[in-house]
Amino acid sequence: MVARAAPTGQPAATRRVGALASPWMAGALILLGLVAALVTYKVGGSLAVIASAQGSDALHPRPEWLATAGSPDTVRPFLRALNYLAIVWPALAFGILIGAAVRSVVPSAWIATLFAGSRARSPLAGAVAGAPLMLCSCCIAPVYTAVQERTSRVGSAGALLLASPSLNPAALALTFMLFAPEIALARVVAALVLVFAVSAVADRLHRAPDASVASCSLEAEGPHGPREAFAAFGREVGRLARTTLPVIVVGVLVSSLLLDLLPMDRLHAGSFRVGIVLLVGLVSLPLALPTFAEIPLALGLLGAGAPAGAAVAVMVAGPAVNLPSLLTVSRTTTPRHALTLAAGTYLAAVAAGLMVPS
Repeated sequence: MVARAAPTGQPAATRRVGALASPWMAGALILLGLVAALVTYKVGGSLAVIASAQGSDALHPRPEWLATAGSPDTVRPFLRALNYLAIVWPALAFGILIGAAVRSVVPSAWIATLFAGSRARSPLAGAVAGAPLMLCSCCIAPVYTAVQERTSRVGSAGALLLASPSLNPAALALTFMLFAPEIALARVVAALVLVFAVSAVADRLHRAPDASVASCSLEAEGPHGPREAFAAFGREVGRLARTTLPVIVVGVLVSSLLLDLLPMDRLHAGSFRVGIVLLVGLVSLPLALPTFAEIPLALGLLGAGAPAGAAVAVMVAGPAVNLPSLLTVSRTTTPRHALTLAAGTYLAAVAAGLMVPS
């Protein structure tokens, strides 16, 4: 009996190691599968848009799902909000699913390795993680929430939030295709300032009440197997959807209401270049724009006689943040952090716009 103890003990130990490792393997497959599916979805759509722009040297707004022309003033904002949600819902679903995976099945050691570095490295980690996702500001908000809850600093989460729409490689490629080089370069420089400077300043100004790193669901419950990993992931999908979707939907609706109150027909009037750039940046900041929507807006401003700086301002401030994402930031961290990101985005957009000659 003693002679048989060692052989039988070894397989049991191996089984225990496998039992501990299998939920993390399932978690890795969940996260990598979602990211791969999102990148495939975004790249396919982006290549189609780029091909269309190459053929026409223009980029037209997407057709409306519900026509807003001629609708009553009281109904138009709701139709506009529904049109926006009809466009972005697949990407928003990906944002919730990826955020839920980060909250449920990504070990703390992985989060610490990627995001919890020095203040200088945090924005770089956020940029590397955010840019390939190519999500608009609304859709990256659930991922921002998940990353923020799993890290001790807001710098990396803020950089991710800003990098996904601002450093979208397809949007930047379209900008170089359709605009003068100085306009495209100004957009790239402003995007880099947002991701690396504004997020770092917001990190320094933010004072988190608790700097501890939250464990993922599997760590809190104890790993058992792939079934538990998928169950934890499913629970976090529901929780993240309940906590972020209402904020995003309300933000989209309020953003749509604000659009009717803003003097859009006067953005290109007059000859006061500085004032126009300031106003365009302010108008663009709260707007909920789907991916690439800032480009037709900028082309429309140029076609209407607005200065080049106005086009830069809308392409920097428009995609970087919006009212839904800022409300999400405020709820996840503090209103001070959201205001810092908004102010930094506005200043970067205006500065980039004023640097471009008319």
